[in-house]
Amino acid sequence: MADQITKRSVNYSQWYNDLVVKSDLAEQSSVRGCMVIKPYGYAIWEKMQRILDDMFKETGVQNAYFPLFIPKSFFSKEAEHVAGFAKECAVVTHHRLMNDPDGKGVVVDPSAKLEEELIVRPTSETIIWSTYKNWITSWRDLPILCNQWANVVRWEMRTRLFLRTAEFLWQEGHTAHATSEEALAEAERMVHVYADFARNYMALPVIVGHKSPNERFAGALDTLTIEAMMQDGKALQAGTSHFLGQNFAKSFDVQFTDKEGKQQYVWATSWGVSTRLMGALVMAHGDDNGLVLPPALAPIQVVMVPIFKTQEERTAILEKMAEIKKVLEALGHSVKIDDRDNLRPGFKFAEWELKGVPVRLAMGPRDLQNGTVEVHRRDTLEKNTMSLEGIEQAVHALLDDIQKGIYNKAFQFRTDNVEKCDSWDEFKEKIQTGKFLLCHWDGTAETEQKIKDETKATIRCIPVDSFVCEEEGKDIYSGKPSHQRVVFAISY
Repeated sequence: MADQITKRSVNYSQWYNDLVVKSDLAEQSSVRGCMVIKPYGYAIWEKMQRILDDMFKETGVQNAYFPLFIPKSFFSKEAEHVAGFAKECAVVTHHRLMNDPDGKGVVVDPSAKLEEELIVRPTSETIIWSTYKNWITSWRDLPILCNQWANVVRWEMRTRLFLRTAEFLWQEGHTAHATSEEALAEAERMVHVYADFARNYMALPVIVGHKSPNERFAGALDTLTIEAMMQDGKALQAGTSHFLGQNFAKSFDVQFTDKEGKQQYVWATSWGVSTRLMGALVMAHGDDNGLVLPPALAPIQVVMVPIFKTQEERTAILEKMAEIKKVLEALGHSVKIDDRDNLRPGFKFAEWELKGVPVRLAMGPRDLQNGTVEVHRRDTLEKNTMSLEGIEQAVHALLDDIQKGIYNKAFQFRTDNVEKCDSWDEFKEKIQTGKFLLCHWDGTAETEQKIKDETKATIRCIPVDSFVCEEEGKDIYSGKPSHQRVVFAISY
């Protein structure tokens, strides 16, 4: 099966597309720019969703749901916000179809034109803040900590499965606070929730930092981000958390009476991650044989493949595997016995390797007789023969080791591909080879834009962790004074 996948060294982009489709994560739909997330892919998303949902709720967040459609007039209330999304908005103008009088199928009924056109949500700040106006009157009503799991539509012209599609799944948190300090603390808390999830569950070493003004979310005063390095050295923005100040509260006149009896505008945050995380998982860890899934997110953590010739051998081996499965499940692991009798073991091995199952156990009649089992770990492709006695605890420990090993490999890759750079000529050369470059920046949007125009590189973040960047120097491009380095990279 791996021979159906383009090698990374030949064409990394095609390797990614092949792997997403061949491993049964997703496929293109009949709607241009949209995808079908298949059951195996959705099972990974469900695990992500479940874990993140618990992490959010531990901070006091509650789930709610807001409409898919947003009145167009709402967008015009926050000028910077509408400017940021105007080119990506899908607009509903009519609410009914009719039979074509000329007999050519169906057409829009001209009498069913909406009085006010509706935007299919690209993000929900406007509809949510129009709602919060009804919920907030006093300081006692604050804070509001809401999240919704939803779909959004951003009409992208160039799409790629999981990374950029016209419709995608995500969560978006929207919080309201009495003070700027509380809102800033919330924005910082949530970006670190994302970082913890990326590092501890996705095995993805991310950099936490602030976005430059050019890269901020439309309508935000500050955007915090987690940035990840993919195996081609490009950056992927994996999650963002925004301090919105009072922009949306003022646009929708959301005020509250404070403890002194004065009217104040509410302070806001929003934060989100999407099914783009699925793309990150593939690109950060996959190899030429298929997916490499961290055990924490693998739908199937252990697969067992029986090898037999007779029905008696099959029955005996499956009975033993059922015993192992029961104990492993009691230890909290997801286990599958692949007892399909119409496929050869070699085909099964290749299939589960392609799908990234962390551990594979194979057992034949001789193994059963000798009290042994073959254990294969997906991340390193190592095979070992182990005793059946205590195999469950051994696999339990192995899964922990695999989780750490996948993270350490990705961390080492990032370490090997991050460099300080102080020469513009060197920058232009190295940025094209798949590097994160730590460079001085003079803090101006003009310089940032010129660098982007000449190299396609952007400031991925102004780091708050991972690298010590505060130092005096000169801007890589303009030569003007700079007080810190920032992370430049070419991104998805």
